[in-house]
Amino acid sequence: MPDSPASRPAASSTPGTPAPPAGPAPRPRRMLPGILALALGGFAIGTTEFAIMGLLPQAVEDLGVDLPAGGILISTYALGVVVGAPLLAAGLARVDRRTSALWLMGLFVAGHAGSLLAPDFGTMMLARFLSGLPHGAYFSAAALAAAHLAGPARRGQATAWVMAGLSVANLVGVPLATWLGQVAGWRWMFVVTGLFGAATIAAVAWLVPSIPAPAGASVRGELTALRSPALWRAVVVGIIGFAGMFALYTYIAPVFVRVGGMPEALVPLIMALYGVGMVVGTLLGGAWSDRSATRTLQAMLGVVAVALAGFSLAAPWWVLALVPLLAAAVAASALVPALQVLLVDAAPHAPQLSGALNHSALNLANAMGAWVGAAVISAGAGLQVPAGAGAGLAAVGLVLSLVLLRPGRARAGA
Repeated sequence: MPDSPASRPAASSTPGTPAPPAGPAPRPRRMLPGILALALGGFAIGTTEFAIMGLLPQAVEDLGVDLPAGGILISTYALGVVVGAPLLAAGLARVDRRTSALWLMGLFVAGHAGSLLAPDFGTMMLARFLSGLPHGAYFSAAALAAAHLAGPARRGQATAWVMAGLSVANLVGVPLATWLGQVAGWRWMFVVTGLFGAATIAAVAWLVPSIPAPAGASVRGELTALRSPALWRAVVVGIIGFAGMFALYTYIAPVFVRVGGMPEALVPLIMALYGVGMVVGTLLGGAWSDRSATRTLQAMLGVVAVALAGFSLAAPWWVLALVPLLAAAVAASALVPALQVLLVDAAPHAPQLSGALNHSALNLANAMGAWVGAAVISAGAGLQVPAGAGAGLAAVGLVLSLVLLRPGRARAGA
């Protein structure tokens, strides 16, 4: 896993960006609409992944379960991502990228229809698991399609647009879905997100041309990524380090309302503030990762640990708690492009699977963070304590990164 752009594989001019499949370059006038259509899918996915956390109090009341069980409901979606990302990404290696995106978004919409109609907690868990299956594989297919549409000179920018859909969702889609869920009922979140998914299907079908998989692509070829020790070291660091953020974010609404005394009507604004931090962090993390992905990852894990500890202490004063929350959002989001660079550098000849594993790692972190938070609350600790436990996880991730991601060892593994 090289640290400098000069030492990275020549297959892609932008770190973490897969090379597009061979074929004639599309006409420039078709590039931007197609990329925006693909980014709309990222917007839909980002909305469903995070809006449920702002509506957790309403969800557990409607389903007749306690708050820790609601955290496990969030973990179920994350586990769907963990399972679906590598399996679907590898399985669709030889399928046209446009067709892959359509199939995956269709599965996403079906999962949300099931969530809307789920009569009980068990059925809801199954529907959320189904909704999470296409998450990582969609981002992988959409990034490859966008890279092809833009051509070699602009594929990094195009891929960034697709990934930006996830960050913009936290700025716009999540607050909108949270507000609507509070006003009309929390299940309306599934209606809004399902409509975003259906709009993505229509837009991709209309605006994105056929993009065949590269010659020689195969499931076996993608699975070669799994033989890279450097890839698995980065995955372990990402899971443990990023889990700390989700130990806080899973319970963000009840912490601000019940502990900090914030009016419940302001929860959508808190989600929007976190979205601002995500957008800023994603942009900064991408720029810093061009210089050194490893050092960016390590520095941001340190910031996350400090910010989560500060949030745990400041939680009784919700206005004061906004500062460490924003810092944690920026730092945690800056981790994502750094981890993406490390994973793709570790397996440059299997970009679809290695890129999808980024989402598996982050959503396994989501599940771990929610589980840790649930365990802490079930043990009788206060709602602000999961953030402190999250600080500990981030600190462990930092120590592991210093041990496992040393530059010399990374280069040998790659």
